[in-house]
Amino acid sequence: MKDLIYPLHFQFRISSFANDFRAKDSQGNDLYYVREKIFSWRDHIQVYLDETKTELLYEIISNKLIDFQQTFTIQDHSGKVIGKLRRKTIKSLWKSTFNLMDEFDQQDSTIKEKNPWTKFWDGLFGEIPLIGILSGYLFNPSYVLRTNEGEELFEIVKEPSFFGRKFSVHKLTNQEVNEERFVLSLMLMILIERTNG
Repeated sequence: MKDLIYPLHFQFRISSFANDFRAKDSQGNDLYYVREKIFSWRDHIQVYLDETKTELLYEIISNKLIDFQQTFTIQDHSGKVIGKLRRKTIKSLWKSTFNLMDEFDQQDSTIKEKNPWTKFWDGLFGEIPLIGILSGYLFNPSYVLRTNEGEELFEIVKEPSFFGRKFSVHKLTNQEVNEERFVLSLMLMILIERTNG
């Protein structure tokens, strides 16, 4: 993975049928183009070098057709498994929770929503005709990636914007961590959660 200069910024496109976004660093440099493959039986996310889609860097593929205890495998362009992310569907009915596993299937961290009420009010307010588009400026959920021991490593925050299309990723630790796996997991998580508030 490239050297990352935080905070990172994910900006979704609103002029596309696909669920996709561009990732930039704090200096505005393009990092990745992330796109959910449409018309696929299983959830299938592709991470490219840029929007030309000429160089595929990573793929993230679901193990199930339906959204119940889904496990997503993260692999590089050669097929090498980098890690996995499992969505805890039952807990996610109220507070979004994702378990992260390393390449050996050992869970070592989680991503959890900080305040589920924020997502609740964002979704409710967003359904109001006309003024609902302002929900992206009023309610901004955030999620924290932490180790099993409770150490906070990353936070991803929905930025004030129309249609909830901008997110920022902040690194909360100075320790050396597996940025490749963690940032890819955050990319996947926000593709899933964006439609939930």
